[in-house]
Amino acid sequence: MSTWTIALDDAGIHDPQLRADFTRQRSLVARYKRSAYIAVRLLLPRSLGPHLIAAIAFMHHTDNLLDRGPTVQRVDAYTAWEKEVRQALAAGSSENPVLRSLLHTCARHPCLITHVDDFLATAATDLEFAGFDTELDYQRYLDQYSLPAFMMVASLLAPDAEPTEYRAACHTYIDGSQRLDFVNDLAEDLANGRLTIPQETLLRHGVTPADLTHTQETAAIRALLRHLLHQARTALVGSRHVIALVPPVNRPFVRALIALEEATVDAAVSKGPGLLTASARPAVPTVLKILTREYRHTRRLRRSHS
Repeated sequence: MSTWTIALDDAGIHDPQLRADFTRQRSLVARYKRSAYIAVRLLLPRSLGPHLIAAIAFMHHTDNLLDRGPTVQRVDAYTAWEKEVRQALAAGSSENPVLRSLLHTCARHPCLITHVDDFLATAATDLEFAGFDTELDYQRYLDQYSLPAFMMVASLLAPDAEPTEYRAACHTYIDGSQRLDFVNDLAEDLANGRLTIPQETLLRHGVTPADLTHTQETAAIRALLRHLLHQARTALVGSRHVIALVPPVNRPFVRALIALEEATVDAAVSKGPGLLTASARPAVPTVLKILTREYRHTRRLRRSHS
C-alpha cells in the first residue's frame, strides 16, 4: 500500500471519485511548487496532508484564472469561477474535481469555509492590478489578496481555534513570501507587462521600468534588488514566531516552509541582476538539508505519540 493511499485513508477520503480527485490535485500541486509539496508529504500528519493539498490546488487554480490572458478574458473567467464556487459551497456538491476536493476538505475542516468566502470577496483585487505607486498600495494588495489567499492554507494548520495573534503572524509571513515572489518572478512579470515594484521605490533608487526590461546590470539595479530582498528576508525572519502558534505536530512543516523561503532569498541574492532574466532557486542540497532536519523532528514527534 502506497503512502498516498494511506494518507487518503487517514484523511477520511474513501469514495473512489474523491480519491481520484485528490490524487489529481496532488499532481498539480507537485508541479506547482515541488519543495513545498514534498514538505507537505513528509512533515504533516497524513490525515491533514491531502486537505492542505486541496486548499493549495484551489488557491493556485484561482490565481491562474486571475493572472493569465487579456483583462476581459480574465474578468469573465473569474466571474464565472466565483459563481461556480459559491454555488458549489451552497449546494455542497460540484462536477469540478478542484471543487469536489475543496468541498470535502471544508466538510472535514469547517474553519476553511469562512476563509474561502473571504478570499472570494477580495480576489478580484488581482484583476484590477495595475502596479503600485506607493508602499501603501502594496500593503493594500497584501491585505486584500495575498493574506486572504494564504489564510485558506494557514487555517488548516491551526484548525481548532486560531490564536488571537495568529493572523498577524501569518500577515508577517505572507508579506515576506509575497515580496520574495515579486522579486523572484521579475523576469516573468516584466515579460507579461506586469511591474510589481512600487514606483516610489524605483524612484528612490534611480531605476526606471525601462532599465528593468532592458536587463541592465547597473549599480542602481543591484542596490534595488538588495533592498527588495532585504525587505523579504526581514519579514520572513520576523514571522518565525508563527511556529509556536500552531500545534506541535505541524511545527516542523511551518519551520520548513519559512526556511525554504529564506533559502530562496539567499539564492536570489546570489543571482543578483540575473533575476531580470530568470528566477532563482535554492540549491538541491540546501533543500534536502532543510527537509531532512525537519523530518527528524517529525519522526521524533510521531514516536512520542505512538
